[in-house]
Amino acid sequence: MTAETSGAIPEPIPEPIPEPIPGPIPGASHVHSGKVRDLYALADGTLLMVASDRISAYDHVLAPPIPDKGAVLTRLSLWWFDQLADLLPHHIVSTALPAGAPAEWAGRAVVVERLAMVPVECVARGYLAGSGVSAYEASGEVCGVRLPAGLVEGSALPAPIFTPTTKAALGSHDEPMRYSEVEAQVGPELAAELRRITLDVYRRGHEIAAAQGIIVADTKIEIGRRADGTLVLADEVLTPDSSRFWPLDSWAPGGPQPSYDKQYVRDWLVSPASGWDPASGESPPRLPDEVVAATRKRYVESYERLTGETFG
Repeated sequence: MTAETSGAIPEPIPEPIPEPIPGPIPGASHVHSGKVRDLYALADGTLLMVASDRISAYDHVLAPPIPDKGAVLTRLSLWWFDQLADLLPHHIVSTALPAGAPAEWAGRAVVVERLAMVPVECVARGYLAGSGVSAYEASGEVCGVRLPAGLVEGSALPAPIFTPTTKAALGSHDEPMRYSEVEAQVGPELAAELRRITLDVYRRGHEIAAAQGIIVADTKIEIGRRADGTLVLADEVLTPDSSRFWPLDSWAPGGPQPSYDKQYVRDWLVSPASGWDPASGESPPRLPDEVVAATRKRYVESYERLTGETFG
């Protein structure tokens, strides 16, 4: 995720950014386009956040988009905001489209509060996966958190851990942070709250998802502050873009896990089938139709399994 979330208007990005979804909005101005979302400032001081079907991996926006992805992310986030409402407030003001907004934005656009976003990516991990595997193999730690010996990819951790990262601009890479670095950046009191909230959200999400046969291996959340200092859950939450979702019935530590998230796309990009090397400096190849279809299927299935609702 990037600074595209509700909150302080980000600094201009020094490279081309994706085109916003077309369509005029009377009385509104386009503020920012990130890897997935487009942000518009409304006349009443709120923001309109539109989730596109774009998909990103390895700091690149890929082609083509994944049909219905933006709607899945929006609907699933709204569902999760309800499940988490007793933990902290969220940024949703309205799900109604403002007058003049394109009809195709229905189901993928929400009106949100303008917040001052915390300049830290708040990540919780309950399992060893992704960049955590290489960090653990190199040092026995992830973001400065010492883990027991003998873990393998896919292992459950003894307890969930807070593994924050920097919040990089589009085209740059988020870097791991130690907790002491978060304290130095935002102060000890706020750092402690960020850790507490992130782990509370993860634990609640893991508990609810496990009951539906899904492991939440890790997740990333965005937190902003109101003018009075209240911390607010923003952007998206517990989606296939911001989390790793694994089928509980096939979980087998010792290697990569089947998933309902965009890890499938990441895996294809670094497979012999794609022929692409993320370190090459070249743009990634176009996703084949079968990869697009399989990715959409995973996103929809995650929504339906978690919520018990039919996507359509």
